[in-house]
Amino acid sequence: MSSINVKVTARECRNNNERMIRKFNKKVKKERIIEQVKDRRRYKKPSVRKKEKRARALRARQRDQLKKQRALERRSRNKK
Repeated sequence: MSSINVKVTARECRNNNERMIRKFNKKVKKERIIEQVKDRRRYKKPSVRKKEKRARALRARQRDQLKKQRALERRSRNKK
């Protein structure tokens, strides 16, 4: 696994400290850093890891499918 560097500059947040914190938190969540730390606290059997990975993949596929379906519905509504 590669190292992940998450940084937020003052310029991209227009020197707003609260905005910087929010942006940093979003980036950390997107990279799943906190989730990785929590997962590594205790040992998990390889079979449990695989099971969780499959479940995560299934949820991601369902979410993507739902997004595509909603996009198609929006497009069809706009064409009318």
